Amino acid sequence: MPPPRLPLAGVRVIDLTRALSGPFCTTLLADLGADVVKVESPRGDMIRSWGPFDGQTSLYDVSVNRNKRSVVLDLRSGSGMAALRELLSTADVLVENFRPGVLEDMGLAPEVLRRDFPSLVVTRVSGYGPVGPSSEDPSFDQIAQGMAGFMSVTGLGGQPTRAGVPIADLLTGMFAALGTTAALVGRRTDEPAPTVGVSLVESVLGVMTFHAQRFLSLGESATPAGNEHPVIAPYGIFRCADAQINIAAATQAQWESLCRLLRLDELLDDPDYTDQTARLRNRRRLTELLPRLAAAGVPSGRVNDMQGVFEDPQVQALDVTGTVHHHALGEVRLLRGPIRLDGQLPGLRHPPPAIGEHTDEVLAEIRQHATSTPKDDR
Repeated sequence: MPPPRLPLAGVRVIDLTRALSGPFCTTLLADLGADVVKVESPRGDMIRSWGPFDGQTSLYDVSVNRNKRSVVLDLRSGSGMAALRELLSTADVLVENFRPGVLEDMGLAPEVLRRDFPSLVVTRVSGYGPVGPSSEDPSFDQIAQGMAGFMSVTGLGGQPTRAGVPIADLLTGMFAALGTTAALVGRRTDEPAPTVGVSLVESVLGVMTFHAQRFLSLGESATPAGNEHPVIAPYGIFRCADAQINIAAATQAQWESLCRLLRLDELLDDPDYTDQTARLRNRRRLTELLPRLAAAGVPSGRVNDMQGVFEDPQVQALDVTGTVHHHALGEVRLLRGPIRLDGQLPGLRHPPPAIGEHTDEVLAEIRQHATSTPKDDR
């Protein structure tokens, strides 16, 4: 079966982002077919200096810059800014995650971009949003996890715990990509394209869902439940002889199936376990009664480390990785994007680029665009 036409094919994205939240956004756009031109300073994106390393190559960088092209421009110079403006004249989207005020200092304030490039969707990624006492402060993933309440409900109690992945950065990238695609769909020819704004704090808060609503409606702050669910039991990790396994018996029918499967029929009539409220109240005793697991009728799954993930038959069946030729690493195996189109995951069109690898190529394209486009249409 030939690969499906990617929905963002023909869309050009100018990527002024660094670190993780912005690059993850543009990676998702690239996976969907956009021509993402990553503009870097002569020193390169800071992420290129983050480990772990394979030789001299940052695997952090490799993980979030697939399917992009890299251009080096010195945006502190007149020629660099002129080249950037030429790039913007060929583009559909600009994504940036500078600290507030930096884009304005570069002469690219929103009103300037709207005047000079009215069809350009501008996506702005920040730490705290456009207003408020912290809006101009620097921020990173863990700061946002703490401020938005995520760390207060994570872990086993005691010290607040961050997620094992930079969830604030990744969620922000996802929301930024969603907002960007929505803005592209909603573009009109008779008015300037919208500006999309996404922040780390708002993105984390946006997935707090029932924890936030519990406070808004009842004035209650949730506490950490560790690996257990705050309102469902049994729902957590249970140790078996050869592995740790998740059980998620979220419905009464699943609970009853689990009891019968484990030959614990006596629990079905035990008042300590007859419904969710009783099971929550007696969760610790119940956990001690459930050292075994089988899969029939009850949501469950092995708790994998990364080796286990890629050896898992289900993950292997999904074919979530592909191979590309990297300029420094040779043949390298990468994750592919997680969105399927007509049943297929997006391909790997380009390996993560070397810094400035496509500078000459892209600048030649914009020179060609400048000579072929009437001046009044630029």
